[in-house]
Amino acid sequence: MTAATAVAVGSGALATVAHAAALSKAQRDAMKPDEILQAMKAGNERFRTGQRQDRDYLAQQKKTAKGQYPAAVLLSCVDSRAPAETIMDLGIGDIFNARVAGNIANEDILGSMEFACKLSGSKVVLVMGHTACGAVKGAIANAELGNLTGLLAKIKPAVQATRYSGARDANNYEFVNAVCRTNVVLTVADIRSRSPVLRELESGGAIKITGAMYDLETGMVDFFA
Repeated sequence: MTAATAVAVGSGALATVAHAAALSKAQRDAMKPDEILQAMKAGNERFRTGQRQDRDYLAQQKKTAKGQYPAAVLLSCVDSRAPAETIMDLGIGDIFNARVAGNIANEDILGSMEFACKLSGSKVVLVMGHTACGAVKGAIANAELGNLTGLLAKIKPAVQATRYSGARDANNYEFVNAVCRTNVVLTVADIRSRSPVLRELESGGAIKITGAMYDLETGMVDFFA
């Protein structure tokens, strides 16, 4: 099946058919990881050009009540301006979505990804960061606040790993965005390193693990693959 065919499959957000019902197991299983990513790219193009598909969310809700067959699992930030389903024109039942400030992976999220791919059949693991991330700015500024301190510590390796010759502070959004991107790259590597289950699935071609960056200003998602 070609990427264009994948986008046209009559299912939820991975379709161009208005009022489509939720993604079925047969439709999901017929798609390859690259085709799923291509469908997400097409969905983001629709979003940022104001051509999002009309959907019957109630029909999707009813269709998925007794079963779900998401094509991908996304790890994204809690930022209210970066809802993955909206910016990639996704519907109910199309993806699993884990959200945490700074889109970092911990054991619980890794376990959720393993459930999504190994047990439920999802074929893409996508880590999506975004520009002007507050968690990244906090890590750069060495902010401390309750449990947030520990979370920001997980982002600090990206601060250190980012090569940048200008001002390395939280007020320099060019640097912040560079760290945001590095953070996604390191998180993708961390997922492969810490999850033998996902690593084995990817090495066998069953899934693809990759990253993306969402630009709050343009509405565009820059996919790394």
